[in-house]
Amino acid sequence: MPDLSVLTKNWLLKLLSLIIGASRWYFVVGEDRVDLIVTIPLELRNLPTDLVIANQYKKDIEVALTGPRRLIQDMRQQDISLPIDLSAAQPGAMVIQNEADAIPLPQGISVQRVQPATLTLLVDRLVQKDFPITPMTKGKPAAGYTLESLNLKPPHITVTGPLTVLEKEQNLTTSLINLDGLATSTTMQVHLDLNEALVKLIGETVIEAKVSVKETMVRKTIRGVMIKRPSGEEIRFTPNMVTVEAEIPTLVAEETPELSLLLRAALVLPLDATGSEASVQVNGIQVPGHAPLIIHSVVPEKVKLLK
Repeated sequence: MPDLSVLTKNWLLKLLSLIIGASRWYFVVGEDRVDLIVTIPLELRNLPTDLVIANQYKKDIEVALTGPRRLIQDMRQQDISLPIDLSAAQPGAMVIQNEADAIPLPQGISVQRVQPATLTLLVDRLVQKDFPITPMTKGKPAAGYTLESLNLKPPHITVTGPLTVLEKEQNLTTSLINLDGLATSTTMQVHLDLNEALVKLIGETVIEAKVSVKETMVRKTIRGVMIKRPSGEEIRFTPNMVTVEAEIPTLVAEETPELSLLLRAALVLPLDATGSEASVQVNGIQVPGHAPLIIHSVVPEKVKLLK
């Protein structure tokens, strides 16, 4: 006769296990099942440091799920993503299968559909390239002024990005720097004129442009510049006028009816050792708001003293 003591031994624990198992079966299998479409982000992993993804791609997938209502509700509270291992990636196009089995879902939830089913990545070399920056200008400085220099800070910029993007560019340019009517040196902020691919890499970039303008100068020969004798000295000399070669700001030259009014000539003291000649010194008058005059020559450089 069979020994039934094994079945009756610890019958209370066995009954409790049966009740728990039946309860779990009810909640997992017997409870209402629901269908749900969720968005799950992609998680790119292990991409080699010398590579970069060069294309825009859909960074999440739509997954149609079915399962017990309780498990679906619990799953929605979790951060679930689809991991994609890129450790074996090489430069070029790479097609990834969005496999349902790779999604770490709780047991009891099944995947009905994944959309899109594949993902195409363009893998490229990650490089650094130094770009010189060329200033672009429009207009001209005010009349009587010319552009002396235009310096950018920084004069070049280093960009890190996909090889196929950076190799298309040899230098960068600024947006148009307006020089129209400029009569004073100035420093301004200007944007770089970047294509869409570079904007995605470094964003809208602003640099400093230092613009220096100077007055245009005209070289003039000015005759009949009177020599002034030293104050309090009764000195006679000949000649009493000199001819001066000088550079004068164009606007000043145009607005001054008699150019000799812009110069001051005087005898230089002490007199030379012979006592028969004295040197002549000529200075230009500083006109407010304008560059100083530049004296190139004085003829004669010395005058004869008369006794």
